[in-house]
Amino acid sequence: MKNLLIPILISYSIFSFSQVIEEEINLTNATIEIPGTLTYPETKGKMPLVIFIPGSGNPDRNGNQEGTPMQASYIKAFADTLNNHKIAFYRYDKRSARPENIKKLKDVTILDFVADVKVAIAHFKNDQRFSGIHLIGHSQGSLVAMLAVTEDITSFISMAGAGQTIDKILVQQINAQNPELGKLVEEHFQELMTKGSIATVDPNLVTMFSPQSQIFFKTWASIDPQEEIKKLHIPILILNGDKDIQVAITNAQNLKTAQPKASLVIIPNMNHVMKEEDSEVTGLENYFDPKYPISTKMIAAVVQFISQ
Repeated sequence: MKNLLIPILISYSIFSFSQVIEEEINLTNATIEIPGTLTYPETKGKMPLVIFIPGSGNPDRNGNQEGTPMQASYIKAFADTLNNHKIAFYRYDKRSARPENIKKLKDVTILDFVADVKVAIAHFKNDQRFSGIHLIGHSQGSLVAMLAVTEDITSFISMAGAGQTIDKILVQQINAQNPELGKLVEEHFQELMTKGSIATVDPNLVTMFSPQSQIFFKTWASIDPQEEIKKLHIPILILNGDKDIQVAITNAQNLKTAQPKASLVIIPNMNHVMKEEDSEVTGLENYFDPKYPISTKMIAAVVQFISQ
């Protein structure tokens, strides 16, 4: 892993609306900018702090991806709701979501995302406003959070986290749509993991297996979440929605098997972006519109776990 540099630039601007205080916190990891937002209720006494680690792609601190239809704002909705339950929430722009970082992201790996989380942990670990730091890792962020856990972390929540290596998950996802293409993806991953690179990428997969993506996938696929969760000795909650079409509940069950001391909760009618689905709202509709609410059952499970 690259050397971790403690943030050298921190600036704040504070706003208060409806008894919720908002701080803009600009952290850096070496030359990478990691701006984020801390929100917390105006109340007496210490409160728990959640650090939210986002999933794959290029989500900003709200859960939106610039230039795409993905505008669900699910991370901000999650933060707002936990603030109402007297839980502080820190969310940040993933390094790949920042245009000013893009030219600096040569040969980025999942371990760089881990280093970014450790910068945030280092910033908050001595903050006397908070009773403890709780990591919530969503999707890809579940594995990132596992790898970022330090002695300063009170608990860990895996939200729609993978329960096997990413190569196996991607093969399953693509095979379900196109078995022939799925077989090619499996063969490419086998070559990547054994030889370190793919000599000739199939024309249908050149975007997926670009030279930079090969470096990223090789590191990611070499880390087994089942092995990593075994190493954790803090309270763990594993959550997955039964309407998640990206990460099946078998992944959560695999994590539970690997770490029997963890609590497992399958959230009914919750999809991958933590929103509720019903007969009128299904598929990808609520990935694109912030008006759809996040799961109240998921919120209840998280609040109960953090508050215990």
